[in-house]
Amino acid sequence: MMWSLFFISFISFFTLSHQQFPRLCANRESLLSKECCPAWEGDGSPCGVSSGRGSCQDVVVPEEPDGPQYPFSGLDDREKWPLVFYNRTCQCEGNFMGYNCLDCKFGYYGENCTQWRASLRRNVFHLSHDEKIKLVSYLNLAKQTVSRDYVVATGTYQEMENGSIPMFSDVSVYDVFVWLHYYVSREALLGGPGNVWSNVDFAHWAPAFLPWHRLYLLLWEHEIRKLTGDMTFTIPYWDWRDAQTCDVCTDELMGGSNPPGSHFCPNWKSMIKVLCSKAEEYSLQGVLCDVTEEGPLRRNPGNHNRNLVQRLPTSAEVAFALSLSNYDTGPMDRSANMSFRNTVEGFGDPQTGIGNSPRLNMHAALHVFMNGSMSSVQGSANDPIFLLHHAYVDSIFEEWLRRHNPSSAQYPESNAPIGHNARYHMVPYLPLRRNRDFFISTKELGYEYSNLLNSNQRIAEAMRPYLDELRNVWPWLLFAGLMGGILAVSLVAAFLKVKQRYQWRPMGDWNNPCSYFTAYLFKLFRIPEKKPIILDSITEKQPLILGNVTEETSARNYQTTI
Repeated sequence: MMWSLFFISFISFFTLSHQQFPRLCANRESLLSKECCPAWEGDGSPCGVSSGRGSCQDVVVPEEPDGPQYPFSGLDDREKWPLVFYNRTCQCEGNFMGYNCLDCKFGYYGENCTQWRASLRRNVFHLSHDEKIKLVSYLNLAKQTVSRDYVVATGTYQEMENGSIPMFSDVSVYDVFVWLHYYVSREALLGGPGNVWSNVDFAHWAPAFLPWHRLYLLLWEHEIRKLTGDMTFTIPYWDWRDAQTCDVCTDELMGGSNPPGSHFCPNWKSMIKVLCSKAEEYSLQGVLCDVTEEGPLRRNPGNHNRNLVQRLPTSAEVAFALSLSNYDTGPMDRSANMSFRNTVEGFGDPQTGIGNSPRLNMHAALHVFMNGSMSSVQGSANDPIFLLHHAYVDSIFEEWLRRHNPSSAQYPESNAPIGHNARYHMVPYLPLRRNRDFFISTKELGYEYSNLLNSNQRIAEAMRPYLDELRNVWPWLLFAGLMGGILAVSLVAAFLKVKQRYQWRPMGDWNNPCSYFTAYLFKLFRIPEKKPIILDSITEKQPLILGNVTEETSARNYQTTI
């Protein structure tokens, strides 16, 4: 295992990553020109234009009105993303994607991105032992490997003096995603300490919640594949329906429960240092997270506020959410009634569908239940359980899409909270993606969920880890059988040698080895015959056998009780 991790680390040194704020665009020249169109290494031209991969184009932002939840304009860098930072970016053609059109779209691979490959996301408890080890190893590697192509912003555009003084920091591949989730959900900084607007979130509390996290997971997989060279890697899901405790909080998976009296996670997870987890502190100071380490990962599942969350979600609650035919309704925020999105996110009652539920349910309930780093919206991505949790939420989204087959028009074109309209570019992703682009089936994005396979495929999938374990142990079983055979032959040979030496005469049938062996045992353990006592006073001179010993009782006395 150590050698495999060393090899993975060696490969990762030469692996490029792709995300927003590419290192090649995080400099004074790019910020002042507002252009992020790096050259594709294949031909040296911006966006690979010479090879037909893409071209550098003006960014076009939608003009549809937002909802009333955020009443400001021109104060937050995420408004009309990404115009504050760049107004020209690479627009890729065909099956190419990436900030310089280097990569293939999800599901495609090959030199020209023309080959198709579908992946399968599995139940984490259906992974084989080796696959569980690989999952933990890959997450560890991502946490320890600095992203070569990607940096994160630690200051606002105004603090950068409109691009004259770039403020970016290096982080690991893992922490790139921690920062992404923090940045998209942080409060709006309106200027000065404590001057923030909290009723805003560009990835939660509104329609983009499910598409945004769908893209997030796809990019996570993409980065792990590029980091390790394992193009088969997929994020497993945790089906938490009806769970009574944190089933994945084990040494083999995401780490055991906290030691008594401690809020810190034991085992390899204790090495995870969190960042961007002190949202209230940043707001009070009126600053962005500066990505410094803020202590170990915290997790204390089940010891949460029971008035806010009673228990983990049930199968009946998931079934109710799936029965709702409208993706989103009304103001399309936490008050939306009979909204599939709002119910799954946890702000709609999972029994009535009424919004603004006094208790948190479904997706939000699990975050609160974990009672630690996961319970903060901005810092929740620090915990690796975040990935398994959102993979299952994404599978519920996919099941709803397949059941109701909504048209693209079901996704709101306008009047959703800021950042959530259909054509809004998702914050803070570069290259640019729109919310509606991921309001489609996973089959169009190159992946499937094992719980959505047909019944025969699900049975085969559930049996797969056991068959894999059998494949791993069959050489040992074969070796044991071979050694057993050798031992048996040796015993027979030794027995024949003894027979030849002492010239024992068989009491059984030589054509029946079992008969001979039984006769041998009888001869070996038999009781010497008693000589008859002859009384001279008896005229008929017939022997009397004393002791009333019969063959039956003699045999019974030598039986062993088991």
